[in-house]
Amino acid sequence: MLQFYFGEISINARRVWVALLEKEIAFEPVEMKLDGDQFQAEFTAINPLQRVPVIIDDGFTVVESLAILDYLEANYPTPSLMPQEAQALAKVRMVEMITVNEIQPATVLITKQMVGLEVESAKLEAAKERINTVLQFYENLLGDNTYFAGEMFSLAEVVAGTLLQSLPMIGFAIDIYPKLNNWLERLQQRESFQKTTASPEKIQAALPRIKKILATR
Repeated sequence: MLQFYFGEISINARRVWVALLEKEIAFEPVEMKLDGDQFQAEFTAINPLQRVPVIIDDGFTVVESLAILDYLEANYPTPSLMPQEAQALAKVRMVEMITVNEIQPATVLITKQMVGLEVESAKLEAAKERINTVLQFYENLLGDNTYFAGEMFSLAEVVAGTLLQSLPMIGFAIDIYPKLNNWLERLQQRESFQKTTASPEKIQAALPRIKKILATR
Protein backbone atom coordinates (compact mmCIF):
# COMPACT_ATOMS: atom_id res chain seq x y z
CA MET A 1 0.00 0.00 0.00
CA LEU A 2 1.14 3.54 -0.78
CA GLN A 3 2.75 5.27 2.20
CA PHE A 4 2.12 8.98 2.69
CA TYR A 5 4.46 10.97 4.94
CA PHE A 6 2.80 14.20 5.98
CA GLY A 7 2.44 16.84 8.66
CA GLU A 8 -0.93 18.26 9.62
CA ILE A 9 0.44 21.81 9.56
CA SER A 10 2.07 21.43 6.14
CA ILE A 11 0.26 23.11 3.24
CA ASN A 12 2.47 21.20 0.81
CA ALA A 13 1.47 17.89 2.35
CA ARG A 14 -2.18 18.87 2.52
CA ARG A 15 -2.45 19.26 -1.25
CA VAL A 16 -1.22 15.69 -1.70
CA TRP A 17 -3.59 14.49 1.02
CA VAL A 18 -6.55 16.11 -0.76
CA ALA A 19 -5.54 14.53 -4.07
CA LEU A 20 -5.26 11.08 -2.49
CA LEU A 21 -8.76 11.43 -1.07
CA GLU A 22 -10.24 12.83 -4.28
CA LYS A 23 -8.75 9.96 -6.28
CA GLU A 24 -9.82 7.46 -3.61
CA ILE A 25 -6.32 5.99 -3.43
CA ALA A 26 -5.76 3.71 -0.45
CA PHE A 27 -2.77 4.83 1.58
CA GLU A 28 -0.99 4.32 4.87
CA PRO A 29 -0.59 7.70 6.62
CA VAL A 30 2.73 8.31 8.36
CA GLU A 31 2.41 11.50 10.37
CA MET A 32 5.50 13.61 11.00
CA LYS A 33 5.24 15.98 13.95
CA LEU A 34 7.83 18.30 12.38
CA ASP A 35 9.25 18.91 15.84
CA GLY A 36 12.67 17.66 14.74
CA ASP A 37 11.57 14.19 13.69
CA GLN A 38 12.13 15.22 10.07
CA PHE A 39 15.85 15.45 10.83
CA GLN A 40 16.18 11.96 12.26
CA ALA A 41 18.21 9.40 10.35
CA GLU A 42 15.24 7.19 9.49
CA PHE A 43 13.36 9.94 7.67
CA THR A 44 16.52 11.49 6.19
CA ALA A 45 17.19 8.14 4.51
CA ILE A 46 13.79 8.47 2.84
CA ASN A 47 14.10 12.15 1.93
CA PRO A 48 17.53 13.76 2.32
CA LEU A 49 15.83 17.16 1.94
CA GLN A 50 14.18 16.44 5.32
CA ARG A 51 10.71 17.73 4.52
CA VAL A 52 7.22 16.50 3.77
CA PRO A 53 5.35 15.40 1.78
CA VAL A 54 6.80 12.12 0.61
CA ILE A 55 5.07 9.11 -0.88
CA ILE A 56 6.44 5.62 -1.33
CA ASP A 57 4.45 3.62 -3.86
CA ASP A 58 5.47 0.07 -4.69
CA GLY A 59 9.00 0.86 -3.54
CA PHE A 60 9.25 4.09 -5.56
CA THR A 61 9.84 7.28 -3.55
CA VAL A 62 8.55 10.67 -4.71
CA VAL A 63 9.29 13.97 -2.96
CA GLU A 64 8.00 17.51 -3.63
CA SER A 65 4.26 18.04 -3.76
CA LEU A 66 3.84 18.98 -7.42
CA ALA A 67 5.91 16.01 -8.53
CA ILE A 68 3.78 13.77 -6.33
CA LEU A 69 0.58 15.20 -7.82
CA ASP A 70 1.86 14.53 -11.33
CA TYR A 71 2.83 10.99 -10.35
CA LEU A 72 -0.58 10.30 -8.83
CA GLU A 73 -2.32 11.66 -11.92
CA ALA A 74 -0.23 9.48 -14.23
CA ASN A 75 -0.30 6.31 -12.15
CA TYR A 76 -3.89 6.60 -10.93
CA PRO A 77 -5.62 8.34 -13.84
CA THR A 78 -9.21 7.79 -12.69
CA PRO A 79 -10.79 10.04 -11.64
CA SER A 80 -8.71 12.54 -13.54
CA LEU A 81 -7.71 15.83 -11.94
CA MET A 82 -6.19 17.26 -15.12
CA PRO A 83 -8.15 18.44 -18.17
CA GLN A 84 -7.10 17.54 -21.70
CA GLU A 85 -8.38 20.62 -23.52
CA ALA A 86 -5.51 23.04 -24.15
CA GLN A 87 -6.90 26.21 -22.58
CA ALA A 88 -8.22 24.43 -19.51
CA LEU A 89 -4.90 22.63 -19.08
CA ALA A 90 -3.03 25.92 -19.33
CA LYS A 91 -5.29 27.50 -16.68
CA VAL A 92 -4.66 24.64 -14.27
CA ARG A 93 -0.92 24.81 -14.76
CA MET A 94 -0.93 28.61 -14.36
CA VAL A 95 -2.82 28.38 -11.10
CA GLU A 96 -0.54 25.64 -9.79
CA MET A 97 2.66 27.49 -10.58
CA ILE A 98 1.49 30.94 -9.51
CA THR A 99 0.24 29.56 -6.21
CA VAL A 100 3.54 27.86 -5.46
CA ASN A 101 5.88 30.53 -6.85
CA GLU A 102 4.01 33.73 -5.96
CA ILE A 103 1.44 33.31 -3.20
CA GLN A 104 3.22 30.74 -1.04
CA PRO A 105 6.51 32.66 -0.61
CA ALA A 106 4.51 35.80 0.19
CA THR A 107 2.48 34.00 2.85
CA VAL A 108 5.69 32.69 4.40
CA LEU A 109 6.97 36.24 4.87
CA ILE A 110 3.72 37.43 6.40
CA THR A 111 3.50 34.40 8.68
CA LYS A 112 7.08 34.96 9.84
CA GLN A 113 6.14 38.45 10.94
CA MET A 114 2.98 37.21 12.67
CA VAL A 115 4.89 34.66 14.79
CA GLY A 116 7.39 37.29 15.90
CA LEU A 117 10.24 36.87 13.45
CA GLU A 118 11.84 39.94 11.93
CA VAL A 119 10.87 40.80 8.36
CA GLU A 120 11.84 43.95 6.46
CA SER A 121 8.82 46.23 6.15
CA ALA A 122 9.40 46.78 2.43
CA LYS A 123 9.42 43.02 1.80
CA LEU A 124 6.29 42.62 3.90
CA GLU A 125 4.38 45.26 1.95
CA ALA A 126 5.54 43.81 -1.35
CA ALA A 127 4.32 40.38 -0.24
CA LYS A 128 0.87 41.73 0.64
CA GLU A 129 0.64 43.55 -2.67
CA ARG A 130 1.67 40.42 -4.56
CA ILE A 131 -1.02 38.33 -2.88
CA ASN A 132 -3.74 40.84 -3.75
CA THR A 133 -2.49 41.02 -7.33
CA VAL A 134 -2.70 37.25 -7.67
CA LEU A 135 -6.13 37.08 -6.04
CA GLN A 136 -7.49 39.57 -8.55
CA PHE A 137 -5.88 37.58 -11.36
CA TYR A 138 -7.57 34.43 -10.06
CA GLU A 139 -10.90 36.25 -9.79
CA ASN A 140 -10.67 37.20 -13.45
CA LEU A 141 -9.36 33.81 -14.56
CA LEU A 142 -12.14 31.95 -12.77
CA GLY A 143 -14.87 34.16 -14.18
CA ASP A 144 -18.29 32.52 -14.01
CA ASN A 145 -16.93 28.98 -14.10
CA THR A 146 -17.50 26.53 -11.28
CA TYR A 147 -13.82 25.62 -11.24
CA PHE A 148 -10.73 26.90 -13.05
CA ALA A 149 -11.06 24.10 -15.63
CA GLY A 150 -14.76 24.79 -16.13
CA GLU A 151 -17.01 22.19 -14.51
CA MET A 152 -14.09 19.89 -13.66
CA PHE A 153 -12.52 19.84 -10.19
CA SER A 154 -8.79 19.80 -10.92
CA LEU A 155 -5.31 20.18 -9.49
CA ALA A 156 -5.86 23.95 -9.65
CA GLU A 157 -8.38 23.54 -6.84
CA VAL A 158 -6.13 21.11 -4.98
CA VAL A 159 -3.12 23.43 -5.04
CA ALA A 160 -4.71 26.87 -4.80
CA GLY A 161 -7.67 25.93 -2.63
CA THR A 162 -5.62 24.42 0.18
CA LEU A 163 -3.47 27.57 0.39
CA LEU A 164 -6.12 30.22 -0.16
CA GLN A 165 -8.23 28.70 2.60
CA SER A 166 -5.54 29.80 5.06
CA LEU A 167 -5.30 33.42 3.89
CA PRO A 168 -7.91 34.81 6.32
CA MET A 169 -5.68 33.61 9.17
CA ILE A 170 -2.98 36.02 8.01
CA GLY A 171 -5.30 38.95 7.44
CA PHE A 172 -6.57 38.58 3.88
CA ALA A 173 -10.29 38.89 3.22
CA ILE A 174 -11.31 36.58 0.39
CA ASP A 175 -14.89 37.85 0.41
CA ILE A 176 -13.89 41.03 -1.43
CA TYR A 177 -13.36 38.73 -4.42
CA PRO A 178 -16.93 37.36 -4.79
CA LYS A 179 -16.30 34.75 -7.49
CA LEU A 180 -13.21 33.44 -5.75
CA ASN A 181 -15.03 33.48 -2.43
CA ASN A 182 -17.89 31.38 -3.83
CA TRP A 183 -15.35 29.00 -5.36
CA LEU A 184 -13.60 28.58 -2.01
CA GLU A 185 -16.91 27.98 -0.23
CA ARG A 186 -17.67 25.20 -2.70
CA LEU A 187 -14.30 23.61 -2.01
CA GLN A 188 -14.84 23.74 1.73
CA GLN A 189 -17.97 21.65 1.29
CA ARG A 190 -15.97 18.80 -0.21
CA GLU A 191 -15.18 15.88 2.05
CA SER A 192 -11.49 15.98 1.09
CA PHE A 193 -11.17 19.58 2.31
CA GLN A 194 -13.13 18.97 5.48
CA LYS A 195 -11.06 15.92 6.42
CA THR A 196 -7.75 17.71 5.90
CA THR A 197 -8.51 21.07 7.53
CA ALA A 198 -6.51 21.50 10.72
CA SER A 199 -8.56 22.76 13.66
CA PRO A 200 -7.78 26.19 15.18
CA GLU A 201 -6.62 24.37 18.31
CA LYS A 202 -4.11 22.29 16.34
CA ILE A 203 -2.84 25.34 14.52
CA GLN A 204 -2.42 27.24 17.80
CA ALA A 205 -0.58 24.31 19.34
CA ALA A 206 1.70 24.13 16.29
CA LEU A 207 2.77 27.80 16.37
CA PRO A 208 6.06 27.15 18.22
CA ARG A 209 6.96 24.50 15.63
CA ILE A 210 5.91 26.78 12.79
CA LYS A 211 8.09 29.57 14.16
CA LYS A 212 11.06 27.25 14.45
CA ILE A 213 10.64 26.02 10.89
CA LEU A 214 10.18 29.51 9.46
CA ALA A 215 13.26 30.78 11.30
CA THR A 216 15.36 28.58 9.01
CA ARG A 217 13.91 30.02 5.80
